[in-house]
Amino acid sequence: MTAPQTEPGREHPSDTVFGVAITRLDVAGAAQAIAGRAPGESFAYVVTPNAQHVVRLHRGGDARFRAAYDGAWLRLCDSQIMRHLSRRLFRKPLPSASGSDLTAHLFAHVITPDDTVTVIGGNDELERRLRDRFGLTRLARHEPPMGFSADPREVERCVRFVLDHPARFVFLAVGAPQSECLSLAIRSTGQATGVGLCVGSSLLFVTGLVERAPPLFRRLALEWLYRLAQNPRGHARRVFVDSLPLLGIALSAWWSEQRGQARPKPAARP
Repeated sequence: MTAPQTEPGREHPSDTVFGVAITRLDVAGAAQAIAGRAPGESFAYVVTPNAQHVVRLHRGGDARFRAAYDGAWLRLCDSQIMRHLSRRLFRKPLPSASGSDLTAHLFAHVITPDDTVTVIGGNDELERRLRDRFGLTRLARHEPPMGFSADPREVERCVRFVLDHPARFVFLAVGAPQSECLSLAIRSTGQATGVGLCVGSSLLFVTGLVERAPPLFRRLALEWLYRLAQNPRGHARRVFVDSLPLLGIALSAWWSEQRGQARPKPAARP
């Protein structure tokens, strides 16, 4: 853990936790920052680190994902477990700003029917519900094929769609690390505008296509358990293989910090 810092080119301070600089903004603060950007301002994107993301970054081997995280404008804590570990092991409280809560807040308080919205991912039913529920009149959506990130031509089609459909809000709904890497590719063109939002399954929740865990589960950091019970086959690997190693990462970081504090300081020279 390091002291809060302001990264070059970013006006919001952050705390580095488990190797990821987490922006110190809650849902309302993040929404205010996003709403405060002019519609025509250069493209910047938001990532929402959770346990799975931290484990993937810690393991290394995915330079594109690390570069995408390094290039993000905001990195908002999407994990209650990360928050608990950070507070209990390092006495560093992190604001809660999950992608699902942020998306719900944006649609409730920021996005208007006349706002330009572009979605990469989802299906026709998702698009229909977005239009019906929120009255969106300037919505554009592109649905890339499964595994598109392995095909440079398909990635280019996604980037081209965003450039051809400039929007104030660009939702990247193609999962991690595809959403983050695609956001970096869009930003790297230097031609895109608006805010990219890598917010996982949040559009499924906000449209009612998928039921989110009840508030009690979320408050107790047990949303993962609810989703595992709802879909054991689909979430077992994510929980036990992709996310559980966070506990080892956290304990290793804590132990390193304890050893550093216990190590005697060199005597001052006379």
